[in-house]
Amino acid sequence: MIYDNIDDILPKILKRGDLYEESYLQPVYDIIKDIRNGGDNAIKKYSKKFDNNSIDEIEVPKKDIISAYDRVDEQLKLDLKLAKKNIEDFHRNQVEKSWFVEKDGIILGQKITPLDRVGVYVPGGKASYPSTVLMDVIPAKVAGVKEVFLVTPAKNGVINDVVLAACYIAGVDRVFRVGGAQAIAALAYGTETIPPVDKIVGPGNIYVALAKKIVFGKVDIDMIAGPSEILIIADDSANPSYVAADMLSQAEHDELASSICLTDSMELAKKIDSELYLQMSKLPKKDIAEKAISEFGGIIVVDSINKALEISNQIAPEHLELAVKNPFEILSKVKHAGAIFMGHYTPEAMGDYFAGPNHTLPTGGTAKFSSPLGTYDFFKRSSLISYSKEGFLKHKDSVYRIARSEELDAHALSVNVRNDL
Repeated sequence: MIYDNIDDILPKILKRGDLYEESYLQPVYDIIKDIRNGGDNAIKKYSKKFDNNSIDEIEVPKKDIISAYDRVDEQLKLDLKLAKKNIEDFHRNQVEKSWFVEKDGIILGQKITPLDRVGVYVPGGKASYPSTVLMDVIPAKVAGVKEVFLVTPAKNGVINDVVLAACYIAGVDRVFRVGGAQAIAALAYGTETIPPVDKIVGPGNIYVALAKKIVFGKVDIDMIAGPSEILIIADDSANPSYVAADMLSQAEHDELASSICLTDSMELAKKIDSELYLQMSKLPKKDIAEKAISEFGGIIVVDSINKALEISNQIAPEHLELAVKNPFEILSKVKHAGAIFMGHYTPEAMGDYFAGPNHTLPTGGTAKFSSPLGTYDFFKRSSLISYSKEGFLKHKDSVYRIARSEELDAHALSVNVRNDL
């Protein structure tokens, strides 16, 4: 579908996937309450109800993980291991270090400490996602997190072999057969089998997203992920079949996904449109992609590439592809995007699976103020302050006067009581 006016489609794009619809909230509150009160028995109840999974063991035994790994195709295992190396190499560059500065008897600094225990949620409803295992577990391991647990739904009692193989490759410490809001509640509050964690990361459906929002404060979370999205800025150098394929790469995720192309060429727009429907007709998930494209996507013809960049910054897409002659020349004009893919040979899928940067990205316009998942999400920072006697005497009167201005007498006293130095 081709538009020549962004206003015809933009309002719908910005409002899609509203996470705060009250019809979803009450069931999530009820599930969380049940897990807090009922523990493992409540998990088993919801696993039977939602996943047709009558489980005896909530935790997946190590031997089952190893057996799944052994069953996976050898070449695919090599591919996953190479992806692991790329992800590790990239995220090692993000590792923060403690630092200290000293001046005039005063030492100030910041102590960096990895989190003790992290829970990773991996979806398993409409597809299996070994890439999510790698992308969410490896940064935590690189950061030095002591224990990484993983939860994922087991449809009819079965977890995909490749997902379990990815758990083995990434070094997950424990895997649990539970999904949905009940998995988030179990990670936040703990059950007889699942210990509580300090932080929960990973994407999921609206029930998972809302559960993460509700338990935030009891535990930390990475973000509240919405439907997937891609925005492609294309000039007349772009290959229409490439652009169409990249739009469909997100449209096949779910019906709320957004796939947009902004171009300054009507001729290119028409070619992309033809390719889009030709390629879509051959997809196994044709119905999902078609609904996503018709509701929340399309090809929009704009006056210039600069105008396309303005619109992109307004949308702040999860994935931004610059399918133009010289992408680095316009990079400085990109203000808001989760991940930026440069040039005609960098499809979004390279970042999803292999390149190294994280594919857990801000959605729904939150790229205006948030960042991709990284090792920095698995550290906590403690301020360090140390005054010598001389440093204290030099500055105590300033502290005393500020405390008195706030009428906090005990603060002021804590300074003055040291006047016997």
